[in-house]
Amino acid sequence: QGQLVESGGGLVQAGGSLRLSCAASERIERIFRIAVMNWYRQAPGKQRELVAGVTTNNSTNYADSVKGRFTISRDSAKNTVYLQMNSLKPEDTAIYYCAARAPSLGLTFWGQGTQVTVSS
Repeated sequence: QGQLVESGGGLVQAGGSLRLSCAASERIERIFRIAVMNWYRQAPGKQRELVAGVTTNNSTNYADSVKGRFTISRDSAKNTVYLQMNSLKPEDTAIYYCAARAPSLGLTFWGQGTQVTVSS
């Protein structure tokens, strides 16, 4: 039973949109509240790369490849982080993972991943 559960992946045509969600379980609610939340992705044959991150005060950062197209946000009341992906391209095809990183505790939690496939 995962402590971070992603959802929202699927198959979409180029130019389309998807919204990924990552919900933290009750077990790690306290971690979620202090964690930097990140979305990563890994395409076949490639290394996992950081896509976007959001801090507890909602500061965000993005990979250059997704700036202007993706938006990360977090809802502390729901212990959930989102990744809104617009203007999707075939090169966005990957397994997307969320991660909760709490540097002060030396802890990082990972979700199981959700597949995003963008057809041309």
